[in-house]
Amino acid sequence: MKAAAPIAALPMYDFPDIAKANDEFWAAMAGRLRAAGVEAPAHLTRGGDIEAQWRNPDLLFGQTCGYPYVKGLRDDVVLIATPEYACPGCEGPDHRSFIVSRSRDLRRDLAAFRGAVAAINSPLSNTGMNLFRAAIAPVAGDAAFFASVIVTGSHHASLEAIAAGKADLAAIDCVSFELIARAKPDLAARVAIVAKSQLSPGLPFIASARLPASTIAAVRAALFAALSDPGLAGARAALGLEGACVLTRADYERVIDIEREAEAAGYARLA
Repeated sequence: MKAAAPIAALPMYDFPDIAKANDEFWAAMAGRLRAAGVEAPAHLTRGGDIEAQWRNPDLLFGQTCGYPYVKGLRDDVVLIATPEYACPGCEGPDHRSFIVSRSRDLRRDLAAFRGAVAAINSPLSNTGMNLFRAAIAPVAGDAAFFASVIVTGSHHASLEAIAAGKADLAAIDCVSFELIARAKPDLAARVAIVAKSQLSPGLPFIASARLPASTIAAVRAALFAALSDPGLAGARAALGLEGACVLTRADYERVIDIEREAEAAGYARLA
């Protein structure tokens, strides 16, 4: 039986206006991989079931969120490196959430939003839910805080929900916020940052744990070569990429620690 073809996907920050930059960045990596004798797809995979994609044994290069990584992916994937983004709110490989409301909303203190409607992109999002929960925990008082929580499906949709008045408060990954604000400044102007979450390890680049160690090493080498290639400066600028750092499983325990801190405060569920 013929082996399945490898796949590559960068679904976390693949907004329409920067998709071309992602394509250019991957094409450079793929060329280096093929030169090293590693079969690499010519194009990024887009669409489909993202969780199935993360667990695909043929995933050569991908990106996930720190929360699903620590909650269930650690045995299925290998950490290639964690990107460093040149975006407000980032510090090296760490990032944070910007907690936003409508710009016309005069409340500028989290405690004032008790009884409001919250928006999250996904229950499995570190920035959209886990860091949000941790920020609300100290003011929740061991009780439900929001009147309701809606799930929007993406950070962009959460910003739209806030701007349209469908929700009052949301936590937006600071990299997503910057990239969306560049493309849609009018949307960014309709929201205001009320608070900033604590720092947490960023969204790691990953590969299937079933790949040979030699392939993992080649992927990591291709990534760092692309990150230092002068010819990719424009693509990196469009993506906000300025480097990467190799983190370990132990480094991502911080994501679980943040969850435990909220639980210890009596606020195990964002509600």
